[in-house]
Amino acid sequence: MHDFADMGTRRFGRVNWLGLATLCSREIQRFMAVWTQTLLAPLATAGLFLVIFTIAIGPTRGDVMGVPFTEFIAPGILMMTVIQNAFANTSSSLVIGKVQGNIVDTLMPPLSPAELVVGYLVGGIGRGMVVAVAISLGLAIFLGIFPQHPLMLLGYVILGSAFMGAVGILAGIFANKFDQMAAITNFIVTPLAFLSGTFYSVEALPPVLRAITYFNPIFYLIDGLRYSMLGVSDSSPALGAAVAFASTLAVAGIALAMFTRGYRLKA
Repeated sequence: MHDFADMGTRRFGRVNWLGLATLCSREIQRFMAVWTQTLLAPLATAGLFLVIFTIAIGPTRGDVMGVPFTEFIAPGILMMTVIQNAFANTSSSLVIGKVQGNIVDTLMPPLSPAELVVGYLVGGIGRGMVVAVAISLGLAIFLGIFPQHPLMLLGYVILGSAFMGAVGILAGIFANKFDQMAAITNFIVTPLAFLSGTFYSVEALPPVLRAITYFNPIFYLIDGLRYSMLGVSDSSPALGAAVAFASTLAVAGIALAMFTRGYRLKA
């Protein structure tokens, strides 16, 4: 791995725009090449969640925060699907590269640690955005749900994708095998996504669990997206955006430090 201590000495300038664009393009093409798995499958899963919960609970649940139960859970399912796909994109790219032994093809080119982080994040954000557009169209067509604050929705989708994309980078750096990656997904990512107010209002939780939920950044992402679509939320959308932005910077900073040190990346 290159020594990136003095970025000013690189002959193409402080930012390797061509190399960065190439890495971004590769990460986007990765998920677009298998769109039935990376895009169609999440759309089908989100639809199944809505159908199952609507049939099993919807008719007897009543309104939640003044909106029908099906409409209430729709934004949560959208954000949950977005962040899971953003996480999967960055983490799988790194783990596959390490398992197949071609991670060196990414580390050896003259790309700085910051450029590597940005390149992987662009892929995660891109996948999250495409998934969000597909599900949003489905919600508009089949449920008649249109976002009340479209620009805010876009901002939260980008924040959510960036945050979980950065978490995916950390997981991909740490994991050296697919079973380690599966353990991180099953025991950390999935519980955090499901226990973040996706299917319920935090006001229904006992005080202790409610207090714990407020320390989960994913809660603010789901709550903010719900406000963007429905105009109702458990917390301030501005606070949610601030927490999500700060969390994204913190996790991305850790990823940057790992790339700089070559942690679990150098042979």
